[in-house]
Amino acid sequence: MDYFKYGETELEYLKNKCEKMAEAIDRIGLIKRNVLPHPFQALISSIISQQISTKAAVTVKARLSNLMGEISSENILKTKHEDIQACGMSNRKVNYIKGIAEAAHSGSVDFEKLHELSNEEIIEKLTALNGIGVWTVEMLLIFSLSRPDVLSYGDLGIRNGMMHLYGLESLSKKEFEIYRQKFSPYNTVASLYFWALAKETTEK
Repeated sequence: MDYFKYGETELEYLKNKCEKMAEAIDRIGLIKRNVLPHPFQALISSIISQQISTKAAVTVKARLSNLMGEISSENILKTKHEDIQACGMSNRKVNYIKGIAEAAHSGSVDFEKLHELSNEEIIEKLTALNGIGVWTVEMLLIFSLSRPDVLSYGDLGIRNGMMHLYGLESLSKKEFEIYRQKFSPYNTVASLYFWALAKETTEK
């Protein structure tokens, strides 16, 4: 199992930047989050997971794997639309993953070379595909490409965790940007702790 890699350098940096964050890090401890190192498969997984529960997503992915074996662009393109849909996906989602597979197959998106591009270039390239928004790409940057400096304003969990940590009733994009600049270049590790903090608020 692959995990997002970070250590004392990143943690000490964040702790030195903010006393409240330091308290949260010391209390919560090291956070392990799985990563999917293959961007194509990670993006397909992300589309499957949209707007359904984690349990349902696991079931759909298992059915898709049983149907076609390896989840590759070639296998997706040669599998009938209705057979993929029968795994538990909407017509729209099948169109999305077929589109991603076509982009990979044609070479308009070279998933093997995404790691060579900047975050901004990856966001621009992938959001040009149907069904892919900025938040989806930001999660890919974290959980597949392991980029170290991603803090997503579009992620409700991150915003909730930030508001919880700082006792805020609301959070504007301008205020969010102040924190993003504060924790750069290790915003991804900050994201892990904001998610953990948000989870604490839902468990109370």
